[in-house]
Amino acid sequence: MLLLIDNYDSFVYNLARYVSELGWEREVVRNDAITLKEIEALAPTHIIISPGPCTPNEAGISNAVIRHFGPRIPILGVCLGHQCIGQVYGGKVVRAGRPMHGKTSPITHDGLGVFRGLPSPLRVTRYHSLVVDRQTFPTDLKITANSPDGEIMALRHRVHPVVGVQFHPEAVLTDSGHQLLSNFLARACFILMGNYSPIAKLAFPHLTEGCF
Repeated sequence: MLLLIDNYDSFVYNLARYVSELGWEREVVRNDAITLKEIEALAPTHIIISPGPCTPNEAGISNAVIRHFGPRIPILGVCLGHQCIGQVYGGKVVRAGRPMHGKTSPITHDGLGVFRGLPSPLRVTRYHSLVVDRQTFPTDLKITANSPDGEIMALRHRVHPVVGVQFHPEAVLTDSGHQLLSNFLARACFILMGNYSPIAKLAFPHLTEGCF
């Protein structure tokens, strides 16, 4: 089961619909309507932190979810969720060079993890006025996609199964949104790195290569 943390965003049920269309059971919960203990009881296999109209400081339980579950449950942060990941691991969230509301951009990416098999440049839809700051970008994270105007469009943790995208994969003008989410759901099944044995890594190196 996938848990979708809703940061009071109008796009959240588009994300939920994409997940359902990919054949996954999902539950949507508001960011102030659940506790870490209740999430433990739900035992989700994956977590998505949704977009939202605020900053990471007003994102309810989102930051705590990333801190608590990031080392062991695959997490995808979208827009605000992406910014929460950046902040949780020590980065700063700052004003973007210019606000982007419903604008498309051709981003370039590393072709790994959620971007595996996707074209680069990839047309994505952006709704944001904040970004993860490049100048204070944390060493625990890796930048995996950039926009033509130099903003960070995606990141992943170097060890934990945590990935963020600044754009909206569920937007109709984003290319390959279903495939990006499918990559997260499918590859995440193999990358609980803390439980990944050295023997398994040697036997199946392709399962961890570029997992996020």
